[in-house]
Amino acid sequence: MNQRIGVIGGGLAGITAALRCTDAGHDVILFEGRSGLGGLTHSFRRGPLSVDNGQHVFLRCCTAYRGLLDRLGVSDLVTIQPRLDIGVRMPGQGPARLRRSGLPAPLHLAGSLLRYSALQPTDRLRAVRAALALRAVKLDDDAIDELSFGEWLGRHGQNRRTVAALWDLFTVATLNAPAAEASLALATKVFQTGLLTDARAGDIGWSRVPLQRLHGDAAISSLAAAGATVRTRAKVESLEARAGDWVIRERHGEEHAVDQLVLAVPPGQAEKLLPPGSVHLAPGWSQRLGSSPIVNVHIVFDRVVLDEPFVAGVHTPVQWVFDRTEQSGLAEGQYIAISLSAAHGSIERSTAQLREWLLPALGALLPEARRAQVVDFFATRERAATIRPSPGTARSRPPAATGLPGLALAGAWTATGWPATMESAVLSGSAAADAVTGRPVSEWQKGSVPV
Repeated sequence: MNQRIGVIGGGLAGITAALRCTDAGHDVILFEGRSGLGGLTHSFRRGPLSVDNGQHVFLRCCTAYRGLLDRLGVSDLVTIQPRLDIGVRMPGQGPARLRRSGLPAPLHLAGSLLRYSALQPTDRLRAVRAALALRAVKLDDDAIDELSFGEWLGRHGQNRRTVAALWDLFTVATLNAPAAEASLALATKVFQTGLLTDARAGDIGWSRVPLQRLHGDAAISSLAAAGATVRTRAKVESLEARAGDWVIRERHGEEHAVDQLVLAVPPGQAEKLLPPGSVHLAPGWSQRLGSSPIVNVHIVFDRVVLDEPFVAGVHTPVQWVFDRTEQSGLAEGQYIAISLSAAHGSIERSTAQLREWLLPALGALLPEARRAQVVDFFATRERAATIRPSPGTARSRPPAATGLPGLALAGAWTATGWPATMESAVLSGSAAADAVTGRPVSEWQKGSVPV
């Protein structure tokens, strides 16, 4: 039966839920407090530049996210490496590389690890053994969420230098926390799914256009074509169950009645809006989830200083460096972005302090940057970019279905089994749509894009 379904929140989770419900034949109205869709994956203008608020990459194994791109008709606007290949730069040393071979997993990474010059030869062997042990960890064991990944690595012969030069290279970027502070369950999910089970799964993909065009603008067009209503600048103030309906009240008092409702907003906002009895968690659950910040530093140089799409830094404050020239529309020089995840120590630094700290560090990795002129330097900050993926986090991540009929939750922070990534957001939107429609999942909704 055709139903009226409201979706509150226009990030990837809300976009997915809205599309799923419209595709199932329902009347959908989506509410977003900002001027456009896209949530934490949005862009803005800075003079002639189109600037993404963050550097959002994905892996080939992110089949739900790639399925959403297909549904939006924008898969031709992204690039995926033919093979995982990461350039690693270190101050005072020659460059290293982590790349997969054509061998099946887990042998596809063995050769690269054994040649990885950021580690001593004996540490490389220990790293291979730890990777094989991690592949055998049982993801369905609830106890592993109570243990930190750093503690597990220590038990498996990984010293501080190895953790910093190898494991944290991936953990900080994908979990937004170092290994010492991350749940073993979430780390295991990332490494098993992305690197240790299927040889092609870890190939890195990225957008060749601004994220606003890839996600938000494409979603508005797709939802309109499907018959959904999108209300931007529509801040939702309250929810109320009334006479068999869910009544959504906007900040200025306008009300909308729907049969089913998907709440796809950040956890703190969700806890404020949810009626009593919605989730089986003690009050304050959103605070217990915590948050982890990300800082992005944007630099425009008068010349090319980076000769590949991205590199990772080891033994330096510079974590990952991305070439954003094509996406930004820059006509001359080069625009690069430095992504600083788990940025608790840098979120309060001023732009001037970030410049003083990071420009010399970048020059130690990219020699041409020392000779180039800085045309522009600015920073963007997401103070609550993700939930904090600490041990025990799973206890405070609610599922899509709530304790109230016709009400479902979506968001990268819900119980998807993934850390708070774009893949998790899309999976959560699909689960929420399933919860309110009960409709079988279609091919794009399964995330069935071949790896």
